[in-house]
Amino acid sequence: MEPFYKGLFFQGLVVGFAIAAPVGPIGILCITRTLSEGRLSGFAAGLGAACADAMYGAVAAMGLTAVSQFMTAHLATMRLVGGLVLCALGVRVFLAKPKDQHEDVSQNGLIMGFFSTFLLTLTNPMTLLCFAGVFVSLGLERIKEQSENGMLLIAGVFTGSAAWWLLLSFGVGFFHARMSARALTLINRISGGTLFAFGLFAALTWFGAV
Repeated sequence: MEPFYKGLFFQGLVVGFAIAAPVGPIGILCITRTLSEGRLSGFAAGLGAACADAMYGAVAAMGLTAVSQFMTAHLATMRLVGGLVLCALGVRVFLAKPKDQHEDVSQNGLIMGFFSTFLLTLTNPMTLLCFAGVFVSLGLERIKEQSENGMLLIAGVFTGSAAWWLLLSFGVGFFHARMSARALTLINRISGGTLFAFGLFAALTWFGAV
């Protein structure tokens, strides 16, 4: 019997965790949502990114050529759309006022948080290239014609990515109660400015300016 640490699920888990962990625009969004709306809101946003990661992992693992070709062909447009959305979110976060940490978040708010990060992650096809590169380096391209093994790998990717967002949102939430309104406002200003900068950079690539 193959050891667990050599199984496709575990390998997918490690890959999903590693690709999700670097703090970029999605990580900043998860952090700001956790600080402003609570752990559940931050985790819901993270789950949106985890689902998008799993979709990209599926494309890379199962060799869905038509999908990957479409995404790479429309790379610039997808980056433009994602960049503009990030700019808008950056302005919103920058202007946001800290909320009461005990204030309930509506179901619609959780759903919007989920889909906002899901769509934003999908507008970054570089994630697909990351998965493809990692899978090839690990010798996992062999599963393209084995759907059962492919599903194990994809499930691992989702679990690893979701585990990172769970750790991040609950870790940040732990410090929320110890932060003053002034500190939370400062974090919103820094996070909003950073998101806007990420979005502006992505949008400018569409014009060939960077």
